[in-house]
Amino acid sequence: MNIILLFSTASTFAILGLGFLLGLKHATEADHLAAVGTMVSERKSLWSSIVVGGLWGLGHTISLFVAGIFVLFLNFQISEKTERILEFCVGIMLLVLGLNVLRKFLKGGELHFHAHAHNAHEHTHPHTHTHKDEPHTHHGFSFNPRALIIGMIHGLAGSAALMLLLIPTIESKTVGLIYIIIFGIGSIGGMMIMSFLVGLPFHFTAFRAGNLNRILQGIAALVSIVIGLTIIYEKGVTENLFG
Repeated sequence: MNIILLFSTASTFAILGLGFLLGLKHATEADHLAAVGTMVSERKSLWSSIVVGGLWGLGHTISLFVAGIFVLFLNFQISEKTERILEFCVGIMLLVLGLNVLRKFLKGGELHFHAHAHNAHEHTHPHTHTHKDEPHTHHGFSFNPRALIIGMIHGLAGSAALMLLLIPTIESKTVGLIYIIIFGIGSIGGMMIMSFLVGLPFHFTAFRAGNLNRILQGIAALVSIVIGLTIIYEKGVTENLFG
């Protein structure tokens, strides 16, 4: 009896550990990186980039957790058409994100340095503005729910695939929800790491090589647009979503 219990416990931990690793890997998918990359491209601070990735991962986890409750406890079924519609929406979202960055890229911006003091210690902060009245913060980050919302949309689009993987392998509904949380923690950590890595070139070129920074922003925008259009075509045309 003890051997069976030990084996069952070990299997549960193995499943949860696999969930964490899959969450880490999940953050590296092309459409996820494209979405976060467009947001990170507009950030000058590495800390701000990391927070953006964390917010995306948190939003992604919230959606998966809510979907898990509906599927595991209320026997809610996510149809194939619903899955395609959600993924189609992700394509539109990536297209809009890319076009927004491209619009700012083409409009250009003005770089200046602002000096102020904290506790009698004076220092300067660089700022970039596309509009002269655009508000800014002195330390590179102001909370914006956009990353959280985008993560939630991605989470909804990926919930069907996760549930198909989850339901056949996990008998306990409680373990199923824990699996989603662990998976979410992995995706949060993975996206924070990826946001940091993606943010490095934008951070180092923001104030030393303005033209190169703008080129990188343009590349990030174009990648998001191409991936978005590809998803829209695959779901809308190839899979005949509206037929």
